[in-house]
Amino acid sequence: MIELDKPVPSFSANATSEKTITNESFTGKNTIIYFYPKDNTPGCTTEGQEFRDSIKQFEESNTTIIGVSRDSMRTHENFKAKHEFLFELISDPDETFCKLFDVIKLKKLYGKEYMGIERSTFLIDSEGVLRKEWRKVKVKGHVSEVLEICQSL
Repeated sequence: MIELDKPVPSFSANATSEKTITNESFTGKNTIIYFYPKDNTPGCTTEGQEFRDSIKQFEESNTTIIGVSRDSMRTHENFKAKHEFLFELISDPDETFCKLFDVIKLKKLYGKEYMGIERSTFLIDSEGVLRKEWRKVKVKGHVSEVLEICQSL
């Protein structure tokens, strides 16, 4: 598990636009990595749209955004196109990337327990160090809070 104020270990992950994302991809930029449970669900769509709508402000703060879920690349490409996301989405069906950030948690839905992604966001600074994490994220107001922190760096 990654610790606050420590460098993020090297990683490589497949993303939309046929990209492979590594931590070296963002050297010199701050990076927001947000984990969400599932493409095309209400909360996940709203969160993605709010990041999309704030993309210019994040870019002005030297910050890149990446979304991550366990959905397939095909589902991600459709989700990204449908909502005109201007950032990449990482497909992590085997949960390797999710486990690196410790976001796979026991969840309950209609009394049924299962392992799933806990909505979480991480801020990695331009030096590759984890500076802030938000866990058990509630969508409302979250992107504004993240943007405020990025603008203060």
